[in-house]
Amino acid sequence: MVSIHWIEKRKTHWERLEQLIRLAGAGVGRLNHQELQELGLLYRQTASDLSVILQDVSNPQLAAYLNQLLARGHNLIYLGHRPEARNLASFYGRTYPQVFRETLPLTALVVAIFLLAAVAGWAVTIHDPGFAHRLLGPQMMEDIDRRQMWTQSVVAIKPLAASAITTNNLTVAFTTFALGITAVGTIWMIVLNGLMIGVVGAATWRAGMALALWSFVVPHGVLELPAIFIAGAAGLDLARGLLFPGLLPRRESLARAGGRASRLVLGSLPLLLIAGTIEGFFSPSNAPVAMKFTLGAVLFTALGAYLFGAGRTPEALRWPLGPAKVRPS
Repeated sequence: MVSIHWIEKRKTHWERLEQLIRLAGAGVGRLNHQELQELGLLYRQTASDLSVILQDVSNPQLAAYLNQLLARGHNLIYLGHRPEARNLASFYGRTYPQVFRETLPLTALVVAIFLLAAVAGWAVTIHDPGFAHRLLGPQMMEDIDRRQMWTQSVVAIKPLAASAITTNNLTVAFTTFALGITAVGTIWMIVLNGLMIGVVGAATWRAGMALALWSFVVPHGVLELPAIFIAGAAGLDLARGLLFPGLLPRRESLARAGGRASRLVLGSLPLLLIAGTIEGFFSPSNAPVAMKFTLGAVLFTALGAYLFGAGRTPEALRWPLGPAKVRPS
């Protein structure tokens, strides 16, 4: 059994390592030469201390603390280099799809909430057509009653429309993410968007405009909606870090979740930019319906192949459940 005297003696070194990690923040560039040397020395000493602690089964909490401290130090030391141009390719080629897969359960939860809200919006609108008037407003309902798509005005001002659409998409995504600090806010945004698509779908179906609606939505929606879902997952991850810190201090838990969630949102920006361009130029055009659905299918397949395939190690591709997790020593 490890003595209390030994733990108290080593505790000052662990606290100093934690202090240096906090001081460095996101990169080692904030540390001077002496502090960098001290960081490396303390990291190696703490790794040695952990090996001693692991032999004492009566200190699981201390072992978990040192394990987490070393993980933070490892990320800082080995990933704390200056950003370079090639890092952008590395981020989108490896980091972003990996983070997406790590938070896939949260994305699945967001999709489930969205679909439930959409089904509820559809059912209520079919039962009570007046609900669509109250939610969508008189102008949009007049267009639907005339069997005229409200998107026709987009065709005449394509560049401006594409810019406005992209700005709106980015606003929705960042708002959905940022409201994760309240947990309820992110869920409300997802419910609202699902409810809206359900109500619009039911109203256009009643008017015999279902094909016109979905041929407009599909080309850009296959990128736009996944990006919103991922932003929602980022918001829920933020809430999880705040509400369920586990063994970590709440501030540290929130910082970790915030870093992971920020990568999710930033990685989704190209999806929103491409979706906004398609929605402004192609979706409302007179292109054949079959071409629009084909483009949607191609984009959705490519997105799925990227998110679920990019950044995987050869071991992960061979082993269906992913690579084995090795306990740090």
